[in-house]
Amino acid sequence: MNNLIQGIASFQGSVFPGQRQMYQQLVRDGQHPSALIIACADSRVSPEHITQAGPGDLFVCRNAGNIVPPASDVVGGVSSAIEYAVVALGVRDIVVCGHSDCGAMKGLMNRDLLKRMPSVAAWLRHAEAAERIVCEAYPEGMDEQARHHALALENVVVQLANLRTHPSVAAALAKGSLRLHGWFFEIETGALLAYDGASGRFRPIAGADIPVAQDSSAGSRLQAA
Repeated sequence: MNNLIQGIASFQGSVFPGQRQMYQQLVRDGQHPSALIIACADSRVSPEHITQAGPGDLFVCRNAGNIVPPASDVVGGVSSAIEYAVVALGVRDIVVCGHSDCGAMKGLMNRDLLKRMPSVAAWLRHAEAAERIVCEAYPEGMDEQARHHALALENVVVQLANLRTHPSVAAALAKGSLRLHGWFFEIETGALLAYDGASGRFRPIAGADIPVAQDSSAGSRLQAA
């Protein structure tokens, strides 16, 4: 806690004075983030740090396992964040960002770790489709590290599918005003992979070449009919 207090003092004394006008403008003009990023709550994974984004650039929603529950009658923090980002803020891109060494995925692989965390176990049921894919579609002889890596990647794809069930997302895709992205951050190397919806594979982000999981144009079926 002492480190946090020292950080606050440094921000207020050294950082904020030089950025006062920017913060005042953010209050005056409101927020206009370019994207919604749904990331894991893991303390080692900071979307703002990875993308070098500043205040007001990103609308961020973080939870254990970067999970997007399917749309339902149960209102939750993730679903409300998605709806607000799309409808009120008009974001044009949504990113689901997974990462290596994910504790949530380790819990999904080893259910005994979750015996004392029933809420976490219930939450991770939204990722069981990824576990099923790895169990049934991947080689049985994979070592635990490779299986964990595959599960974390497949979980990103599964959460993108869940994201499409949300009415606000489905409508924006159909209107051609939204793109979906699946990212995977490798903590140990700093590499960032992106899911290419056309090929069904993750590949490195290289410069301006950023693969897209689903482009809005794919949903503009009425205009093409």
